Amino acid sequence: MAPVATHSTQTMTASPTNPKTQLWRPTLTESPPLRSEFAFDSMDDALAAFKAGEFLVVMDDESRENEGDLIIAGSAVTTEKMAWMIKHTSGYICVALTPERVAQLGFPMMVSDNNQDRHRTAYTITADYKHGTTTGISAHDRALTSRALASPTVTPSDFLLPGHIVPLRAREGGVLTRRGHTESGVDLCLLTGLSQAGVLCELVNDNPEGSMMRRDDCRAFADKWGIKMISVEMLAEARKKAEGL
Repeated sequence: MAPVATHSTQTMTASPTNPKTQLWRPTLTESPPLRSEFAFDSMDDALAAFKAGEFLVVMDDESRENEGDLIIAGSAVTTEKMAWMIKHTSGYICVALTPERVAQLGFPMMVSDNNQDRHRTAYTITADYKHGTTTGISAHDRALTSRALASPTVTPSDFLLPGHIVPLRAREGGVLTRRGHTESGVDLCLLTGLSQAGVLCELVNDNPEGSMMRRDDCRAFADKWGIKMISVEMLAEARKKAEGL
């Protein structure tokens, strides 16, 4: 087992579980674009940003959840990025994995035969990385667990069950078979050549109710923070194009 680096604030040699980074700070956009009508960003720009370790806002269909998720590659998550993500989302941080990775880790499914989730989201039992973590709930610990899940060299014995990160098993075929945020997290990694583990969580409004952000809320948030915004449907089209379908 290759250990996962535990301090994200140092400059380090890049690896699937150890992003090379200086201390990260979110940056507010000084002059957000004035939009006369709603528009997504280009897929090419979004993929370039994702590959560079940036967040994306990914919107599913209005007839489905009608929610926007922050998604970032598991291999790119640092303590600072995780803390910022927790602040602006519901805080229920999930990591989307391929069926093969879930099988390799041997994580039991949270519900095996009678999944009553409206969209049949495939939750496994929760997990913590056992090396360099404490209680598992801090931004540091959740970032470390996310990077460990993204590392193919980290094995089942390196995790504690249950924990504080929620792994999700993506559907075979990704967004081509299920238009979900789970599959989006994995397919973004696939299209950018990164280890297939996408960290994701639902965006919520900064109001007393903590209500879910809808399309226009997500667009305003993405513009405010300079984040690219795409849809699950755009991602499906990108996969079709990449695979000649």
